Amino acid sequence: MRTTQRLLRSGLTVAATAALPLALAAPAAVAWGSGISVSTSGTSVSVTTSACPSNGSSFGNASLLSSGQTNFAQGRQMPLTGTSGSQSAAWTGVSPGTFTVIVVCQDGTTAGTQAIVVTAGSTPSASATPTISTTVSPSPSRGVMGGLGGAVKDYGTATVIGGGALVVAGTVAAGWFLRRRSKPHRL
Repeated sequence: MRTTQRLLRSGLTVAATAALPLALAAPAAVAWGSGISVSTSGTSVSVTTSACPSNGSSFGNASLLSSGQTNFAQGRQMPLTGTSGSQSAAWTGVSPGTFTVIVVCQDGTTAGTQAIVVTAGSTPSASATPTISTTVSPSPSRGVMGGLGGAVKDYGTATVIGGGALVVAGTVAAGWFLRRRSKPHRL
């Protein structure tokens, strides 16, 4: 009877630890990453997405918010143009500073939010081009993405498998330690 119970417990532990890396490697049902791509050239900022379906007449709108603006309506809005596979919007005459680009599809869903910093080159020249730095997180005035943790970044397969192996090793070690500790010491 004791052998059967041990085998049953061991089998359940092995099954659970084998399923853990598979569950970690499975794609999430909800994608929390940014569904937009923002770029700049000179004083122009453009955004591209493929997340907005058409209702026949429009795809949605994109808004460029400066650091003091907090919602979509306050920014410089541009309609998305393109095809069902790729939509885009662009702003010209953008001065250096920190901006947040938000894309809202015509059905009211947010395709993505991305912060961008546009800075002028420090050395003046005839063809000075601004440098940019992009991040996926929203600007500080929009709050934090609480509860998402590492789900915001897309980690590679090797990282997920390595993390799963560490979890499995820790689980096995903890189970072994607790099992050894629960046995009475015999003389």
